Amino acid sequence: MPSLANPTRFLSLVDRLIPWLTGATLILLGLGLYLAVFVAPPDYQQGETVRIMFVHVPAAWLAMFGYTLIAVAALGTLIWRHPLADVAAKAAAAIGATFCFIALVTGSLWGKPMWGTYWVWDARLTSMLVLFLLYLGLIALWQSIEEAGRAGRAAAILALVGAINIPIIKFSVDWWNTLHQPASIIRLGGPTIDPSMLWPLLVMASAFTLLFVLLHLIAMRAEIYRRRVRTLQLTQVERAALVEA
Repeated sequence: MPSLANPTRFLSLVDRLIPWLTGATLILLGLGLYLAVFVAPPDYQQGETVRIMFVHVPAAWLAMFGYTLIAVAALGTLIWRHPLADVAAKAAAAIGATFCFIALVTGSLWGKPMWGTYWVWDARLTSMLVLFLLYLGLIALWQSIEEAGRAGRAAAILALVGAINIPIIKFSVDWWNTLHQPASIIRLGGPTIDPSMLWPLLVMASAFTLLFVLLHLIAMRAEIYRRRVRTLQLTQVERAALVEA
């Protein structure tokens, strides 16, 4: 594992993994969509609208997972100075923001027939919106500071401060009285969802997770190449300045 700190070795591993991950992602995603659309039954109260769950729930999970990954990478940037930590964090930001946006949109579409409105300012929805804004803030911070090292350290500090929002999202339905349903899968008493819906949901969650990993590796590879090109450009500028001097 320490050898993966070398960007060249990491890129070699990524090039080998991407074709396999792509195939596995497509297979699981196809299976998950089939189970969600044709096998899972409609809910006795929500009817066919319950099928939004098979996209909404995995997207929400990965939105939180993506930010947790960024927070862990932030520790790698600030404490261990891992050469790929900031690359991993920056690559995860846009992907996590996308999943967070999908969770917010599908949640609104699901909420309209269930609650009679697209949006309510309850704890779960508000904390998810805060998560989306944190993602946007991190992306803006990386874009606004040209020097990669300074940008990485500033983003790492913001990521660690914002990490307090993750447990708030998770336990908001337990701490406050909200319209959002309580935890029904990851809970001490076990899942409360019927297996006919639980298994399609787990397959979709696995497919979304593989998709996240695939996109993250591709984004990390692109970021490493971008930084290498930037370094070469700066080197050429410095050499040209020396020649002129």
